[in-house]
Amino acid sequence: MSSAPLSHLDRLWLCEAIRLREEQSGPLEDGEINRRARLAGPSLETRIESRALQLAERDGQRAALGHWRQGARLGLLILLLLAVLTGAGLAFAALGDGQRPVNVFWALGSLLGLHLLTLFGWLLGLLLTRDAGGALGRLWLWLSERLARDAQAVQLAPALMILLRRRRLARWGLGTLVHGLWLVTLLSALAMLLAMLSTRHYSFVWETTLLGADSFVRLTQALGALPALLGFGLPDIEQIRASGASPLREDSARQAWAVWLLGVLLIYGLLPRLLLGLLCLWRWRRGVRRLRLPLDAPGNALLRERLQPPSERLGVQDAAPTALPESRAGAFAAEAEGRLLVGIELDPAYPWPPVLPAGVGNAGVLDSREQRRQLLERLAQRPAARLLLACDPRRSPDRGTLALLGELSRSAAATRVWLLPVDTDAARLDDWRAALQRLGLAEASLDWLEKGHD
Repeated sequence: MSSAPLSHLDRLWLCEAIRLREEQSGPLEDGEINRRARLAGPSLETRIESRALQLAERDGQRAALGHWRQGARLGLLILLLLAVLTGAGLAFAALGDGQRPVNVFWALGSLLGLHLLTLFGWLLGLLLTRDAGGALGRLWLWLSERLARDAQAVQLAPALMILLRRRRLARWGLGTLVHGLWLVTLLSALAMLLAMLSTRHYSFVWETTLLGADSFVRLTQALGALPALLGFGLPDIEQIRASGASPLREDSARQAWAVWLLGVLLIYGLLPRLLLGLLCLWRWRRGVRRLRLPLDAPGNALLRERLQPPSERLGVQDAAPTALPESRAGAFAAEAEGRLLVGIELDPAYPWPPVLPAGVGNAGVLDSREQRRQLLERLAQRPAARLLLACDPRRSPDRGTLALLGELSRSAAATRVWLLPVDTDAARLDDWRAALQRLGLAEASLDWLEKGHD
């Protein structure tokens, strides 16, 4: 078992991934897991979640989730690095090398143009299409899937989007990512601007052919009004008019234009992204807390009969899967007690049961599906501390028998197989021992039940 605890979102995410996998490739082999899931709790939601988590652990989806998260963190790191470099590039594009005067409105367009275009696009997506992830969000999902490098992770990204879109959470989660990346970009641009303005002399100018000086005066004052409320100064009217003809050489004029440019970047660039990022984060956390398993989904609705049956049904309930998993033995990890002997499809002529030591129970001989089901249900409720499975080595170790041995072993703290002392050829015994070795079970005799060692 993976030691890292799963969050509420992770559990629902794995449930959706298992549902999507069964929808695409058919029902999974889940007889033993369904029995355990029915003991998880009375509600259908609890049982579906328990079943999905056990299947995810068995088939590798839980490990794939960890790999997907590693890929997501690496993808985010790459995007953050690109954001820092992009912000620095915007600052260089805005100010240049200092050899020529800086056109303040071209510089402002370089700093805020792409930001404002993508911001309006995000708002339109939020209002019209209900998809506010944007290109950056989709790029991050694509990078996460590619960097995961796990074949079992193929359903994780689609499952996450299906789960979140049911409550329209995808736009808030990806919106947090998008605004966060833009915030880093603009912070990088602001830091680079401060560094460049602190180490070089820049002269500022505005130029026009069609518009008059009054238009630029009004525009400069309108853009500087909100920054002025936070203490950012702006050039006076004479400085604005004079900057249209030629760049002013006075330090006061240079400083006034530089402070105005920084204030406009802060108010119209960083502040909207910060506020929208916090809004998306708040809506995301609030929505995740309210997220529940969709019991009306097609795959989950079909599980009701198996996990909350009106009565136990006999016989085959599901079609055979396209591929059967290899049987493996295991051990019950929780508290277990008692010692039990079980016969597996023994010859009726064989004297059974043997004389049992004190405290050892006899579970009989399993010959029918109903007997197997009853024993598994019993062990699911009261796991055995030691379980000895007696097998007739004259029979072939077929796949069905080995699967039963593996399933029974997972209902006990310790399990051994007793190959009965009957006349059989050495080749058949070798087949059994090889099969038990692949299964992960050891041989023992009846004494093991009493003494507890091989």
